[in-house]
Amino acid sequence: MIRILLVEDQEIVRRGLRLLLNTQADIEIVGEAGNGQQAINQITTLAAEGQQPDIVLMDIKMPVMDGVEATRAIAQQFPDTKIVVLTTFEDNQFVAQALRYGAKGYLLKDTPLEELTDVIQSIVKGYTQFGPGILEKIIANESTPPTQPTKELPPEFELLTPKEKEVLRLVAQGANNKEIAASLFLSEGTVRNHISNILGRLNVRDRTQAAIIANAFMKYLENNSTTGCS
Repeated sequence: MIRILLVEDQEIVRRGLRLLLNTQADIEIVGEAGNGQQAINQITTLAAEGQQPDIVLMDIKMPVMDGVEATRAIAQQFPDTKIVVLTTFEDNQFVAQALRYGAKGYLLKDTPLEELTDVIQSIVKGYTQFGPGILEKIIANESTPPTQPTKELPPEFELLTPKEKEVLRLVAQGANNKEIAASLFLSEGTVRNHISNILGRLNVRDRTQAAIIANAFMKYLENNSTTGCS
């Protein structure tokens, strides 16, 4: 059973999410909160009762403490609880901040139930998930503009194999593991191994950070990947 805490300041939205998610046999709503501070208090209480949430569905714009600050505090205090930012407020700065503080996904509130439950299950397994087009917007917002002077290639890039460079290039373009596997004729397990190696060689925490770095050196990856070398 996947335990979920709903954090949203609008009661009608919380009620709608609760009604939707309660239809899923493998999901249990263990608590609700109207702001970030209440969310922290709820998790503290639930953890003491042995009911720490697996997932927090976190709104961004809330009174008292917003979702960005709550994400930072929860990620530090309760690292086993994964946070999914769920909002209608499409602000790249807030999204990027929440991800840097430890959020594992970002979806809009009008995400269909089937997609929402798929994302919840994937994040519980350790994946990072984004709604359509969101990763690309974050990368575009965070990456160094191409009009700036030529950047020196990080030496870590030379540690990547041609195949890893190709995988990284596709990650930077927003492809998920299944899409990368199909594109490169690999198994998803092999893709996961490549990504794990890439994160280790580049000394970054997750694929979002890797994608941001890769996007700034896309021309190099295009010229030095398996496809570029063939």
